[in-house]
Amino acid sequence: MLKFLPILMALVYGYVMYRMSAGRSARELAAKSAELADATLREEFMRLAHALDLPRVQVFLYDIEPVNGLAAPDGKVYITRGFYQKFRSGEVTAAEMASVVAHELGHVALGHSKRRMIDFSGQNALRTALAMGLRFVPLIGPFAIYIASAMTSLLAAKLSRRDEFEADAYASALLHKSGIGTEAQKSLFMKLNDLTGAHGAATPAWFMSHPKVDERIKAIEVNEAKWQV
Repeated sequence: MLKFLPILMALVYGYVMYRMSAGRSARELAAKSAELADATLREEFMRLAHALDLPRVQVFLYDIEPVNGLAAPDGKVYITRGFYQKFRSGEVTAAEMASVVAHELGHVALGHSKRRMIDFSGQNALRTALAMGLRFVPLIGPFAIYIASAMTSLLAAKLSRRDEFEADAYASALLHKSGIGTEAQKSLFMKLNDLTGAHGAATPAWFMSHPKVDERIKAIEVNEAKWQV
């Protein structure tokens, strides 16, 4: 039983660290955000709300520069000020902004934030277990912790890409139902690297937390084909 104690402790540590991180994030979001009040965007968000049989879809403006959208563990959806400025400057359309919100609503509806808490704890335990097992392997032992961390990072990236594909599929269905359509979703993906400055990123594909743009668009088109049958 004692030999499993480090793994159990890793599970508990992972859970505690995730909750602490989520708490810090919630406090920062509360301090740096307010409800997004834009008449043009409100019309697009109401189309999403009607498709979901909701009175409205509430979106908050997160006052930071990077271009991003996010779903908090408490279910609130945020658009960064940097992203909103892209809309104000005409680089992003209202429909494309709605596609971002639809994607984040997907993360909320599919429970990805809660699942990530479980995944994070499990990955921490897996890293500990791998490091314990590999340290007795000849030649590998001294590098056990680095190998275990790399293997766990691969798993984390794969799980994150899975969540992104699921949220994309949810957004596609919601955009289709709302009448906004999926063209805005695909056109935004085509702009994404320019908007975020991600051109020339050296991260290998298997370590990336988000799927490649062409893979995401292809997955959307597969769903479109199903709806046309």
